[in-house]
Amino acid sequence: MLRDVGLLLARGAVGLSMSAHGAQKAFGWFGGPGPKGAAQFMGSLGFTPPERYGALASYNEIVSGVLCTLGLGGPLGPAIIISQMIVAMSTVHAPKGYFAQDGGVEIGVVYSAAAMALAMAGFGRYSLDRQFQMSPLEDDRLITAILLGAAGAGIAALRERKPNTG
Repeated sequence: MLRDVGLLLARGAVGLSMSAHGAQKAFGWFGGPGPKGAAQFMGSLGFTPPERYGALASYNEIVSGVLCTLGLGGPLGPAIIISQMIVAMSTVHAPKGYFAQDGGVEIGVVYSAAAMALAMAGFGRYSLDRQFQMSPLEDDRLITAILLGAAGAGIAALRERKPNTG
């Protein structure tokens, strides 16, 4: 029982935080830049067309957060978070070192580790997956394939980037 409560709390913390971060970009909520600002930021990172990448980042964060919070879709939500963090850490945070106070990768590492743990541990008793008896989403081979696919998607997005050189 405590394990299931712990997973519920972890899902809520990770999922709601990720969804709120996406809502900042998608809707300008919580002091965020909104879609225009998100597109401009993605363009400054070399992603074209920036509107598409801004929307993709925004809605990936919202959807992955909702999936984790609800405990729905097994490793899909956590995998999307990991994919997002690969891109964010590589483009924005890595040049700034490790610690968040300097804009480094620290928060991305924590999100990625939490997402990996949720994908591997499952969502627990208090999840929609359990309520809908979606146990095939707990197969180790499927989880591994989905996580590797998400990492590949993050790397593919990075390969599409045309960094500004001047």
